[in-house]
Amino acid sequence: MASQASLLLQKQLKDLCKNPVDGFSAGLVDETNIFEWSVTIIGPPDTLYEGGFFNAVMTFPSNYPNSPPTVKFTSEIWHPNVYPDGRVCISILHPPGDDPNGYELASERWTPVHTVESIVLSIISMLSSPNDESPANVEAAKEWRDRRDDFKKKVSRLKGCYSLYLIKTCKNQRLTSS
Repeated sequence: MASQASLLLQKQLKDLCKNPVDGFSAGLVDETNIFEWSVTIIGPPDTLYEGGFFNAVMTFPSNYPNSPPTVKFTSEIWHPNVYPDGRVCISILHPPGDDPNGYELASERWTPVHTVESIVLSIISMLSSPNDESPANVEAAKEWRDRRDDFKKKVSRLKGCYSLYLIKTCKNQRLTSS
């Protein structure tokens, strides 16, 4: 018998297939595991990430939607709200309830009404408006604040590596500090 979580995820996948949303595509990493999704986010227009294609994996807990999924970029990305290992750090992916550190309101954190679509749209919004006040990547946040031109160069170099046109030529290029 299918769990509530797997039934809900099947419905959300079916809805996204029937009604695709601009800015991203989503599907299963493996057809036998509804709890692990592959997502490709297109860099939003009029941002530093425009023209890039960024891959991520969303991993859902067995008690979804009561607990949030984790989202981890598999494409290298330079952003204040993405840990160096690719994990996305945005409020709606934090467990429900009060923030023990006092940075977020309970209303900003995970609630079971969120869907795959709302999560990915929040990540796209994060790409458009980095939050350097509570960074996951301190170095990226410092560069965003203090050396914006260097930040732009790194983002541009990396997004080029993951665009459809340049993926072969940049395959082995890695982020290096300037």
